[in-house]
Amino acid sequence: MNMPIFKAVALAACLIVVAGCSSIPPPPAENPNAGRYTITQDRAPAESIELSSIPEVIPGPVERTIAGNRSPYTVLGKTYFVLPSEEGYSERGIASWYGEKFHGHKTSNGEVFDMYHVSAAHKSLPIPSFLRVTNLDNNRSIVVRVNDRGPFHGNRVIDLSYAAALKLGYAETGTARVQLESIVTENSPIDSVQRKSLSLKVGSPSSTSTTSQYLQVAAFSSRINARELSKKLEGILERPVLINSVINPAGTILYRVRIGPINDPIELEKIAGQLVAAEFDRPYPVRQ
Repeated sequence: MNMPIFKAVALAACLIVVAGCSSIPPPPAENPNAGRYTITQDRAPAESIELSSIPEVIPGPVERTIAGNRSPYTVLGKTYFVLPSEEGYSERGIASWYGEKFHGHKTSNGEVFDMYHVSAAHKSLPIPSFLRVTNLDNNRSIVVRVNDRGPFHGNRVIDLSYAAALKLGYAETGTARVQLESIVTENSPIDSVQRKSLSLKVGSPSSTSTTSQYLQVAAFSSRINARELSKKLEGILERPVLINSVINPAGTILYRVRIGPINDPIELEKIAGQLVAAEFDRPYPVRQ
């Protein structure tokens, strides 16, 4: 074989190999969620759940750390900010639920998500925090504990665990119109988040605080609506009804309708039952 021709063929083969290697794209950036979930599409548990077996959420003191509370944070190219406090938070919108796909995986603050218990994911409330969620389509209401971030798709304001959606009566439909109202509880000493919430211990008659206990019935952005509700309450109750205004984290005024003071826990529960019987949303105790 002619040696020059052999060398030319060998050189051409090497050039082809080099060109082929240079055209191979670099490996894609690692997706932190790649392979995290064993199923692609979220779904309800295969077995049915008895409503009576789902534990109630009892608001109590919270301890916050940087876990789940980094602000700002970015998801899917969009930046979100965590509120400095849940005090005064009130919002109306669409709720969805999440279940088996996420069951057993860690939430944003490192806890393990359990679809059989009541919990919630929210984009901006500090973690953990408590909310009263009312299904506006059937007037069912429950207390949930926020320990996760989301939802980040669509126009939804909150993602509830499957158990919470079941209690609110929208597990089968997938979404529901809801009203969200914050429940402020006693905070732990200043933690690594370095944020301080208003100290309001829910349902604590033995508290040494000099503040008095009230029942909060609702909160409105309109003073007119708050006044209309207070007049209705004054017509069925013998207790004083007041409108307490506060500037919420968004910078707008929130008008909170409260009954009290009521420092007797038995009477407080009695009045709450009265309101539920009169088809009002169940109020919750606060201190001021």
